[in-house]
Amino acid sequence: MSRISKFFLSILLSISLILLSIPSQTVSAFPTDSIAFVILSRYDAVANIGDEINLIAVSTNGKQVTWKSSDSKIASVNTYGTVTAKKAGRAIITAKVKNAEASCQITVNKTKVVINKTSASIERDETLKLSATTSNGSIVTWKSSKSSIATIDENGTVTGIKPGKTTITVKADGTTATCIITVKSPTVKLDKTKVKLYRNQTVKLNATVSSKVNPTWKSNKKSVAIVDETGTVTAIKNGTAIITATVDGVSKTCEITVTKPDITLSSTELSLKKGEQKKLTATVSSGNLPVWTTSNSNIVSVNSNGEITALQKGTAYVYASEDGTKVRCVIKVTE
Repeated sequence: MSRISKFFLSILLSISLILLSIPSQTVSAFPTDSIAFVILSRYDAVANIGDEINLIAVSTNGKQVTWKSSDSKIASVNTYGTVTAKKAGRAIITAKVKNAEASCQITVNKTKVVINKTSASIERDETLKLSATTSNGSIVTWKSSKSSIATIDENGTVTGIKPGKTTITVKADGTTATCIITVKSPTVKLDKTKVKLYRNQTVKLNATVSSKVNPTWKSNKKSVAIVDETGTVTAIKNGTAIITATVDGVSKTCEITVTKPDITLSSTELSLKKGEQKKLTATVSSGNLPVWTTSNSNIVSVNSNGEITALQKGTAYVYASEDGTKVRCVIKVTE
């Protein structure tokens, strides 16, 4: 015999016993409606949000009952006695006929949400997968309190944006759980902290960044040395410049010294006759070509290759210059 058949059999037996205990005159004197009552399949129940409970009601007068919830926001009931749990709390479900009713107390449990981490640290552009479970299997939603620090998608994947702290909240049925995400400042290291160069020479600086983010490069004296986006430094002229690599507010520096070159001439003094030509050579430690000039272009001339021409009698100087270094050769012109 099914459970429902047993239930209705017990109801019929109960009704029979009640009727037998009432004197016949009384039974005949009162209409059936006056002694009607309602029997429920259950009088209390516990449910999770989203659950459905089927209540069965039988009235002694055979009339169909009407259903009502004391708070349909917590638990609603349809015309067939199907109760739907909607949010945590208690509601009374009542089955009613004329002159009789019966009630069932429905307790809807608060949904429990458990997150796999309550705190975590990541770096910029790094990702972390969060997961959450609920007591009733309901779908969760995710939110970051500071999306400028870290974002989170619908699957619980956190992405670091910049150093700082944010609270990740997971929510289901009005219940929340949180995880504090710290986006750490990176560590930055340079492979060189001091470099000496001559004008036009280059050097590649390499930065090791824990977050794998490319640094921003900057020179504090572009007239001395410049640096491009890859960390390649080019010396411009003698002096000192500081090259800085920065990632998310963390900086490391390298001191670049552009040194003056040494210049050695093939001769420091020459005697020429008017109209005579002679070539001076200059050895420059930087490898750059010197600039040639004369102190008196009426006496001697000099071209860009160091070739000197004696023009008239007298004494003049010929200079070889390169990036702050200047040496001379004394030229004496005779008739």
